[in-house]
Amino acid sequence: MQSLNFPAYSFRIKNSQNRHYIFDGIRKKFVVLQPEEWVRQHVLHFLVFTKNYPKSLINVEKQLTVNQLKKRYDVVVFNPDGSIFLLVECKAPEVAIDQSTFDQIARYNLQLQSDYLMVTNGLEHYYCKMDHAEEKYRFLKEIPDFSR
Repeated sequence: MQSLNFPAYSFRIKNSQNRHYIFDGIRKKFVVLQPEEWVRQHVLHFLVFTKNYPKSLINVEKQLTVNQLKKRYDVVVFNPDGSIFLLVECKAPEVAIDQSTFDQIARYNLQLQSDYLMVTNGLEHYYCKMDHAEEKYRFLKEIPDFSR
């Protein structure tokens, strides 16, 4: 798999029936290793090992309904009170981050009301702080570390 713009992490990878699998420590199972999953696992390691977010506050690939359509978000980090702190959209490294990517995460966030957004293809990362009153977001250099 391709090198990504994240710190170096160690991953548990296995091969079975000519397919590669990577262990997801949040879902506690091996999942098929595809380019977007490679990015997602780096994001999860970044959140847990670099930003110190507790695994217990992280949720991966859950379904939500947006305009009566069933969608799946990549990663959500909850606040201890159950509200959503961070919504992450992962793309494969070969997928350019463009306005449609931001439109997608903004649609999801209308439902979820996250405080922060992160969009990444593993090579480029964009972080935003939401202003729900103004219905705008402000770009940041990074997301905050976890603090109690």
